Amino acid sequence: MSVWQATNLSYRYYSLPEAFYYLVVPQPVKNPHWVMWNRDLAEQLCLPRVPNDELLANFSGQVIPDFFQPLAMKYAGHQFGVYNPDLGDGRGVLLAEIETLSGDVFDLHLKGAGLTPFSRMGDGRAVLRSTIREYLCSEAMAGLGIATTRALAMINSETLVYREQCEQGALLVRVAQSHIRFGHFEHFFYTQQTDELRLLADKVIEWHFADCQQEEQPYLAWFQQVVERTAKMIAQWQAVGFAHGVMNTDNMSILGQTFDYGPFGFLDDYEPGFICNHSDYQGRYAFEQQPRVGLWNLSALGYALSPLIERQDIEDTLHQYEVRYRDYFSILMRQKLGLKTKLSQDSECFDQLFQLLTSNRVDYTRFFRQLSCLDVAGEQEVLDLILDRQAGRAWLDRYLARCQEEKNEQGRVITCHERCSAMRRVNPKYILRNYLAHHAIEEAKQGNYSEIETLTQVLRHPFDEQPEHDQYAKLPPAWGKKLTISCSS
Repeated sequence: MSVWQATNLSYRYYSLPEAFYYLVVPQPVKNPHWVMWNRDLAEQLCLPRVPNDELLANFSGQVIPDFFQPLAMKYAGHQFGVYNPDLGDGRGVLLAEIETLSGDVFDLHLKGAGLTPFSRMGDGRAVLRSTIREYLCSEAMAGLGIATTRALAMINSETLVYREQCEQGALLVRVAQSHIRFGHFEHFFYTQQTDELRLLADKVIEWHFADCQQEEQPYLAWFQQVVERTAKMIAQWQAVGFAHGVMNTDNMSILGQTFDYGPFGFLDDYEPGFICNHSDYQGRYAFEQQPRVGLWNLSALGYALSPLIERQDIEDTLHQYEVRYRDYFSILMRQKLGLKTKLSQDSECFDQLFQLLTSNRVDYTRFFRQLSCLDVAGEQEVLDLILDRQAGRAWLDRYLARCQEEKNEQGRVITCHERCSAMRRVNPKYILRNYLAHHAIEEAKQGNYSEIETLTQVLRHPFDEQPEHDQYAKLPPAWGKKLTISCSS
């Protein structure tokens, strides 16, 4: 019996007119074999917890089932601020949509499936290195509670792919509520296909924003939600120290989900100007620039939606982005510091903290986690992270005095243990540092995938202590700090 008989597949995007995509056939790879299979996610999708040869053949291009409708989406986008009309799924195909046990519908997307009409000068393949990084980071972001695409499976092969050097070609089975990007709407706007633009907006609202259908201005209500979701996502990125690296509009999900993992990086030492993409020569997508770029990208989307929404309404909605971003970020920072109430002096306290972290190059994740452990480890563990002990002592004293103003519903001052327990639920102990990913990749090149499995399990529970895995919470070695990553995959 086929494993697919238990699943419910649909083809909503395939039902759209031909202007939206090209039908393609995934190209098989040589001697495919499993690297990872996401058992819990597979179970949600009504697929077996243990993969078999049928699934391997279907996802590696060896056998394309009749019930798949593989297609490459057409879109455009602004890349490093410059509009590029010649974009689309250049190395990925949408196989079908699949329903979960809870009734939600997700895309099944195969990344690294070979040439498509949008591959341009590329080969349509992905390499093991980048595939591992995307698998790990999508699971890490899910563990952190940040909206993201997920990875169902990873397949390695003996197909050789040339980037800076010859590498192993790999495949990633990506799962997302939608692969529709800001760039989809830009394509139809700039090619003056207004009917198609309207149809896509109607379908996105129908499929993903059904509550907007009842509004007096459905398109405006939908755009407002996109702005809201994007502001929240980027505030979460900043709060955990995540740098995406390549925030082009074709890499921005219309659902406000972290999308298209490439040269990303989590902060080690706190450095606002951290650039994780070695191709970002001007620092356009530096860590501190991400909130501003989010607004720029939303403005590009708003311009593309101008045939559907009044210009003044678009501008008014965009003006709300910074307000919502600041609100979300403020809430997240208060949670990280264990502060529930909002006092006038808090902004100055936050500013002084970030100045302290910057000037002393303090490890971002370790600092907040250690601050969360004042009840069990004491103050010295925090101060030892700061070179300027006097400045560190001054800020810590101010912070502890501020904490004394926090009271519970009964008016009692919140204890250190109560505050720290709450802080440990939002300040991760484990993040996907680039040196950890590098180690997993080097092991995988030798055929050892156990490090990927272990690291995945650790990252799915980033707030737990996990004493048996304390080595994954260590500070990076000198060579592993501030690694810049190539876009090539």
